[in-house]
Amino acid sequence: MTEIFNSTVLENLTSPSLVQVTKNVFATQSQLNVLEKLWAAWYAYMQNDTLATGLMFFLTHELWYFGRCLPWYIIDKTPYFRKWKLQPNYIPSDKEQWECLKAVLRDHLWLEAAPIWTFHPLCKSLGIKVTVPFPALHTMLWQWALFFVLEDMWHYWAHRLFHYGVFYKYIHKKHHRYAAPFGLSAEYAHPLEVVSLGAGTVGFPILYAFITHDLHLFTITCWVIFRLLQAVDSHAGYDFPWSLHHFLPFWAGAEHHDRHHHYFIGNYASSFRWWDFVMDTEAGPIKKAEREGRKKSKISAKNE
Repeated sequence: MTEIFNSTVLENLTSPSLVQVTKNVFATQSQLNVLEKLWAAWYAYMQNDTLATGLMFFLTHELWYFGRCLPWYIIDKTPYFRKWKLQPNYIPSDKEQWECLKAVLRDHLWLEAAPIWTFHPLCKSLGIKVTVPFPALHTMLWQWALFFVLEDMWHYWAHRLFHYGVFYKYIHKKHHRYAAPFGLSAEYAHPLEVVSLGAGTVGFPILYAFITHDLHLFTITCWVIFRLLQAVDSHAGYDFPWSLHHFLPFWAGAEHHDRHHHYFIGNYASSFRWWDFVMDTEAGPIKKAEREGRKKSKISAKNE
């Protein structure tokens, strides 16, 4: 029986459907907000917490990833938006989109099969809460902020490593098939890269839960959604006047990552710009010229 509710939720329901269970929860659990009621109804309906957690995570990933890719596909097909396309001469064809879709979906199906059965037991062992109500919003906000900063650090160094020697040749080169990226290509990568870079998204919440024993599965679920949206948007290839980096200069966004794909080196971070700034790995001919100028100045100073 689920940890969320006991059997009283299913009283008077001879053959409970998800809709019926949801209606029952909404009618009897007035102390919960809408999201908490939906969360509780899902677990009550499934009657198997391991399957409920695993399937929810899989469906969340698929629906939010491909759901976010759909608007970008429509934008790619709409000439009006070309003026904001970072590489306007390179629009992905339907064939490229279809091949990418098949490859990404295939990887999703086999890479995420095992976690469906293992994630809930892992949550229990780490003390990750699955019950309602959810944590306070301010608690989740600072946890999300922490995860963004830590993931960005991991992504910078792991991604930079993938640009060296055999790591690039045999692993990361697949992701660079598209010099002008598009939304669907965000997770078009070698399985080892998917697992390695994905460790920054999943690993830090797990580490945080191990240390603090104070984390909710809803917080992790939302964090994964935010990270998916960020990954797809940064590969979309458009820089609009309302893009976030115009208001938050330290945010990376599509303009930052598109340069990485265009020039193949530099701009290794995922969400923020500070690692590339501090480590002097900003991409593009202007930044390259600035680096070369600084090197020449240092050499000249030594020779004087």
